[in-house]
Amino acid sequence: MKVSVIIVCMNRPVVLFPCLDSIRAHTNVPYEVLIVAYCFSGEHLQALKSRYPWVRVIESAQTRGFSENNNLALREAKGTYCLILNDDTLMKMPVIDFLVKDIESLPENAAAVQPKIVFGDGRVQTCGRAPWSAWRYMKHYLHRVDETRPTRWSMQQGLFPSYTLNGACFLIKTAVFREEGWFDERFFFTPEDIALGHKLNAAGYSVWADADVVITHLAGTTVSPMEAAIKPVRVKGALLFYGEGKWLKTMALSLFVWSVEAFRYLKHLGHCDSARNILRSVFDGASAKETFLRFRP
Repeated sequence: MKVSVIIVCMNRPVVLFPCLDSIRAHTNVPYEVLIVAYCFSGEHLQALKSRYPWVRVIESAQTRGFSENNNLALREAKGTYCLILNDDTLMKMPVIDFLVKDIESLPENAAAVQPKIVFGDGRVQTCGRAPWSAWRYMKHYLHRVDETRPTRWSMQQGLFPSYTLNGACFLIKTAVFREEGWFDERFFFTPEDIALGHKLNAAGYSVWADADVVITHLAGTTVSPMEAAIKPVRVKGALLFYGEGKWLKTMALSLFVWSVEAFRYLKHLGHCDSARNILRSVFDGASAKETFLRFRP
């Protein structure tokens, strides 16, 4: 088996089924598809199994984050490569075939390659990613980071060396992924993809991007009803990664986040659930999963 395609879907057949159709229409290399059906209704689970008998369905009913759910399937992957793919993506070209061709043409230490990821309206989301630091995270929190701005690691032409990854779509050598312990399950909703890219570089591997291979990501078309739980969980993941286990650095980042969210909370006259939940949890020492369980609807 050449490629194991790993997709986590939280009971969203309306986006998953077109994604699967696009894979089928545009892929020629030998592949398998493993779907982690997260909290699927019985009706949707039956529809998935009957309409797509060629996919392997892994049912996931317990509370799990992106890393944990992906790892359920990754441990069963049989392919030489794994393609991590969001359920709300669409292929309009042979994305998998091209990425396999890319990685097999690269130096031995190349661990992963990613396409250019564009939104439904054609705007670029990412084309390669630069390293992320605590300072970059703070700028991002203030909406001052533009990942479409060219750097030595991003927005270049053709196949080029990048630094870290976008979890919406990337191809990685299965043996390397296994060696590095799959996704870090301490993260729940981000930044497990960024953390993985940094970990690969630290281990001596390289990460690449191909600007000529394009996939559409339909992210941001709707607001999740769980946003008030997801935002504080993202903060927890960021503090874990960017704080690097250092108390002073983590405390400084926590104070920064608290200050921004306090301003946002006051600006909305207290009618902002995500800001309120961040203020309540940023200093409490709970894990990302514990925070999600606390605030989920």
